[in-house]
Amino acid sequence: MSDRIEFTRNYSDLSTDRGFQFEFFCDHCGNGVRTEFKTSTTGLVSEALDTAGGVLGGILGRAAEIGDRVHSAAWQKARDHAFQEAVKEIMPEFFQCPRCNSWVCRERCVNEKRGLCNGCAPDLGVEMSAAQASRSVEEVWAHAAMAGEDKHLGKETWRETIRAACPKCEHPLETDAKFCPNCGAKLRAAEQCAKCGAKLTPDAKFCAECGEKVEL
Repeated sequence: MSDRIEFTRNYSDLSTDRGFQFEFFCDHCGNGVRTEFKTSTTGLVSEALDTAGGVLGGILGRAAEIGDRVHSAAWQKARDHAFQEAVKEIMPEFFQCPRCNSWVCRERCVNEKRGLCNGCAPDLGVEMSAAQASRSVEEVWAHAAMAGEDKHLGKETWRETIRAACPKCEHPLETDAKFCPNCGAKLRAAEQCAKCGAKLTPDAKFCAECGEKVEL
């Protein structure tokens, strides 16, 4: 019984009548490894018969036809053998994940600690680094999107409510202003109680210490 053939999906057959060559791909990253080209003696014999038949015709021409038929069967057998040899050659470079059955390259796409491919068991250090980088990019975009006059906001004030319209005249506000440019109404709540001086929370309507009403 012949050996079973691995890699029935993630490869390209680069074989020609002159010889055999294969390229195997990682299911995860897509990188490939190409085997060395091996000459096909069957293909060379068929090519010689074709040439002789074209020059001399007659009996040699019929021999070339017979050679083609023999070549097709012999070449396929030789190709299968060459493929099996290529698989043996390339096998140390690949790993089949027991969870998803993907063939992945050992160099980049295997989590050796888990015995799984990186798709099923991502490297936590890599994922954390990627998450940090992604968060940094989000923060850069958020900062860049802010108007120049609003970039002075610090950690102590960034949670304050920023109004989109004046609560008095409903005029739309383009910036985080302190007073409405249309009616002059005060837009920011006081930070301290006018009566007792206690610190006020954002959007507080009454002082939590003395009960004094907070004016805008």
